[in-house]
Amino acid sequence: MGDSQLLGILLIAMVAGVILFRLYTVLGRRTGNEREPQERLRPFGGPSPARSDNVAALPDRSAASPDRAAQSGDPLAKALLDIKLADRTFETEHFLDGARQAYQMIVTAFAARDRATLRPLLSDEVYSAFDSVMHGHEERNETVTYTFEGFRNVSIVHAELKGRMAEITVEFAVRYISATNNGSGTVVDGDSQNTREVVDVWTFARDVRASDPNWTLVATSGGS
Repeated sequence: MGDSQLLGILLIAMVAGVILFRLYTVLGRRTGNEREPQERLRPFGGPSPARSDNVAALPDRSAASPDRAAQSGDPLAKALLDIKLADRTFETEHFLDGARQAYQMIVTAFAARDRATLRPLLSDEVYSAFDSVMHGHEERNETVTYTFEGFRNVSIVHAELKGRMAEITVEFAVRYISATNNGSGTVVDGDSQNTREVVDVWTFARDVRASDPNWTLVATSGGS
């Protein structure tokens, strides 16, 4: 009786071992088709974040080959390609996404005199100009109300790589409501009721070899 029970246990163990071995051969091996974990992505100029399956990813228009860029004869395309080759994480469309966010953040902070937000986003020269205007409002006891309504168009109009410094100029066609009020609440500039449409041209710069992925606003013009 004892021998027959021992034999039965051994047979069960052998069957279990065969089953486990077959499971391992199916599940325990890498096929080479497994997806690798998503890399961490860099903001404002780096690769775009992964999008859900029902949202189409924006194309990277800066990824053209050097030959195609040269054949096109487009100096803007060539300059963007130069920046792409100097910084492989750069993507044109993702840069524009970041530029939109930076524009809205800067103009809103400027109206609110939020110097802490403005300082890291602006070059010394641009910050000094913005700060001078804000000081003028403070001395005259004026307040600025600002409501951003959206972009009509955002496009890159110039790009250049100077050594390790990349510069990209963006034209923002925007709609907003803004008014400057004096101490008694009277509007002295702008319009608190009606939407205004303007075109601002801003230039951003970045050291393509720096570890900091963020771009800095180095020049402004426009306001037409």
